[in-house]
Amino acid sequence: MPPRSTPTARQLRLGTELRRMREHAGLSIQEAADGLGINRTHITNLELARFGISEERVRALAAIYACPDSAYVDALAAMTHDRKGGWWDEYRGRIATGGLDLAELEHYATELRVAELIHVPGLLQTEQYARAVLGEAIPAWSPAELRRRLSHRLKRRDILDRDEPPPCTFIVHEAALRTRFGGRAVMLAQLESLLEASERANITLRVLPMDAGGFPVAGVSVTYAAGPVPQLDTVQLDTAHGAIFLDAESQLANHRGVLDAAERVSLPADATRTFISRIAQHM
Repeated sequence: MPPRSTPTARQLRLGTELRRMREHAGLSIQEAADGLGINRTHITNLELARFGISEERVRALAAIYACPDSAYVDALAAMTHDRKGGWWDEYRGRIATGGLDLAELEHYATELRVAELIHVPGLLQTEQYARAVLGEAIPAWSPAELRRRLSHRLKRRDILDRDEPPPCTFIVHEAALRTRFGGRAVMLAQLESLLEASERANITLRVLPMDAGGFPVAGVSVTYAAGPVPQLDTVQLDTAHGAIFLDAESQLANHRGVLDAAERVSLPADATRTFISRIAQHM
């Protein structure tokens, strides 16, 4: 099997978790290799996601490491089955890797918590609003590039229409509701779409009003994607330099606290719908 040239974020995460499990057991790379009867380079390559790994080998390593958390081991074993890729692979080499990794993260998440300051969250954007937001890129994209990125962004929304969609909480700052990307008509249609989305059983939409004062997600937009077990949760930060993915325990705990604090100063779901309706009436 040839080595991977560009492992996905999910493949890298599996390798990272194998390394963490080994280190938690207090074993060296050589000791892990000896236990499995392979050379140490192979262990290194597995932990760096340079090569794929089978479910059987994941469970064998977990046994060598004496990992007591069966749910965690089962979740890692399940990750080895994701070899066919997903719809986002058709965009590989055509848009930035961070966008592909975000789509993959959303696809496998068991729950999503998103906080946005200036934009309506991508999963809730209408086509015309998304086109206007993407059209603000500097340097400007070619028409073909803009179409690719728009197509990718709209395709991400499909997770909300699955038979069993993940529960999603979206915290949206009032500034995002008043910034007229695309003009008045586009923004009005976006607000109406938000009101419709807020009625879905799996969606909780909360507005963070300007008069709430300071808030902890003022710097960047945050997506917290829950995994099948808490150890596999992931935070994605959307920055001017691209997507950043975090999965260290302290980072996850910090961003759970950040989102909890943002929710505490946000309007409840019912008040949010009233708030958005009022903005739409005066748009």
